[in-house]
Amino acid sequence: MKGVGFSQSTHFCRVINPSLLSKKLSAKQQKMGFVMQCSSYGTCISICISHRFPQTSLSFHVPAHHWNRFKSARRNQRMMVLCSVDDRSYNLDSPRKIKIVEHVCLLKAKHDLSEEEENDMLGYLYTTQYQMGGVVAISLGRISSPNPERYTHALFMRFQKKENLEKFYENPFYMKVLKDYVMTYCHGLTNVDYESEVADEMLSIFRKGEEFNHGVEFVLLISFNEDALGNQAEHALASLASMMLESPSLIVQFTHGLNLSPSSKEYTHGVVIRFRSVEAFEIFINSKEYKNVWHSKFQPIVHKSFSLHFSVDPVGTEIM
Repeated sequence: MKGVGFSQSTHFCRVINPSLLSKKLSAKQQKMGFVMQCSSYGTCISICISHRFPQTSLSFHVPAHHWNRFKSARRNQRMMVLCSVDDRSYNLDSPRKIKIVEHVCLLKAKHDLSEEEENDMLGYLYTTQYQMGGVVAISLGRISSPNPERYTHALFMRFQKKENLEKFYENPFYMKVLKDYVMTYCHGLTNVDYESEVADEMLSIFRKGEEFNHGVEFVLLISFNEDALGNQAEHALASLASMMLESPSLIVQFTHGLNLSPSSKEYTHGVVIRFRSVEAFEIFINSKEYKNVWHSKFQPIVHKSFSLHFSVDPVGTEIM
């Protein structure tokens, strides 16, 4: 599996108060496109301006996203930017843990999806975080390379509790976005939700800080054989987790858990891993240790699996 190289384009970051977003944007800035990924919590958001393109109107004065067409995307193009507020590091194997709920949504965009339609779809999905409580982190973007399942885009959200996720599915704004800006442009959608644990530390929970500022997001969906659910599946996942804990130089954070989504039972488990860089991602995926764990622990008991990844751009440091 090949990674995606870093873009050669220059990026800079402006940090502003979300409530003043519409006031702060100059006429020149409003003609530009923005690519964002950040938590809905905190006092600021980070906006990275990389390329100019026609404005796409979004409600609540949230900037439009700029995404090149999936079919024409070059390998060295970047998909997203993460908000960073601190550069402290933390231990993957922290003894203090807190439960969180992960939501992964995979989309199959129509072949003739225009850039404007893609901007609308991703932009409105992004704004859902402002319409409900309990969302602690969000990222979305175009999958870095074609895949057999023909998924083109991915949405990742982190919630504080299961109750927040349940309210998300029933939220009127989200339901309207799904109807008008997702299913209108897509012919397929798969959800995987699972409960997991992360270090009970602010940067870890909210996916902030220098360590989350760039790298690769990797999503692995697994369907274990029915007779393997339970001890065998948990043992396989524990083996993978043990290997990841031994790779802090490659991995920033990982979560995994049993799929709770009532609408999509195609996969039984989900795994999300944030790698420090494209190189770290390639080293891990191509390592003898990972291949051995997969072939010995997973392959004998897995009915189906699917993986994807997307790149995360570094953000700049210019302050407004």
